[in-house]
Amino acid sequence: MARRAHDPRRGDGLSPTDPRLLGNPLDFLHEDHLREREICVMLDRIAAAENPDQDAAAHAAGFLADELPLHFADEEEDLFPLLRQRCAPEDDIERALARLLADHVHAGLEMPDLVRLLRLVAEGEATLSPEDRALLTRYASHSRRHLVLENAIVLPLARARLTRSDLDRMRLAMLHRRGLDRLIGG
Repeated sequence: MARRAHDPRRGDGLSPTDPRLLGNPLDFLHEDHLREREICVMLDRIAAAENPDQDAAAHAAGFLADELPLHFADEEEDLFPLLRQRCAPEDDIERALARLLADHVHAGLEMPDLVRLLRLVAEGEATLSPEDRALLTRYASHSRRHLVLENAIVLPLARARLTRSDLDRMRLAMLHRRGLDRLIGG
């Protein structure tokens, strides 16, 4: 199998997704998914550690509080409505989207407690209880299942069904959501 050339815009999963990937919003979403997977690894490590890594906790808290809500909005406000318009009945997209939206609600309910806990760990002010550790691992596990559905079904359908015009509209909305449209005159 041929090895793909490294795209310098692609991150290490630890840094925020490079906005240049918004040239194709589906690539940006995929990169966000890879980043979220790395955050899940961090959450598992924090949960398992006797002395959790404070920097990892701060990093995970920042992602969950600042980046993930934007990602959810990208999907809920842009990607999912476009998929509803473009997918054929045999794609059965509505069932997948209902599951993903339910996952977003579930994540949103856990997010405040999770972020608060991670910020306390980051500040060295928390000793993780068994319940805290369970919250971290449960969230990571749930997130991974969510990502499987997005990466295996939703993004491939989006790549097959969305038009160039759809992707342009998505890109502009995502830039606007991040306040980047003013920088490029979009």
